[in-house]
Amino acid sequence: MRSLPVPPPRRRAALFALLAATLLAGCGTPAEPDGMRLAEIERMQLRGWLPESLRGQVVLGTVEGGVPTARYWGSRLGNEALRVALDELLRGTGLMSLQPDGGRYELRLKVLGQAQPWISVLDANVTVYVEYRLVERASGQLVYQRQMRLHHVTPWSDAMLDPNERIRLANEGALRHSFSELMRELVAAPQLRG
Repeated sequence: MRSLPVPPPRRRAALFALLAATLLAGCGTPAEPDGMRLAEIERMQLRGWLPESLRGQVVLGTVEGGVPTARYWGSRLGNEALRVALDELLRGTGLMSLQPDGGRYELRLKVLGQAQPWISVLDANVTVYVEYRLVERASGQLVYQRQMRLHHVTPWSDAMLDPNERIRLANEGALRHSFSELMRELVAAPQLRG
């Protein structure tokens, strides 16, 4: 059996430094609302399907469970980014009440957990667990509740030199899928059509 040639010490040190720089590239990159945004064509389609009984009838309630991104490493879903993204979703699909005290329902979001690699060497595989609740404001009655487990993979080629960026893109992709699924369920829910 033939062994591979070992590079000289200087070359090994240079290769190690290059590998370390690649793995440690960049600071922590928190998820951004723009990356969670549904495509305009999907928002238009959802607006068209929205029953009249839901138009302008939802206000945004609590958004909790998010975790701030560490300064030097990783990517997490922060509450403020989630709040902005969900607010934009409600406005863009016509669900959001135009009056702060208006609206029949309140939508709440809770992040139950995130499973992601500590270091994304190749593709970034992320799983996000969220819970949505829609509550009737006058009675406090829960009219819709759904826990979702969403998986998203960002290929290595999307951010070759920044593992934090790959994880950020995967987190945003998972939330984008959850927003799409939430909206499709709300527009089809029979209990919200009256």
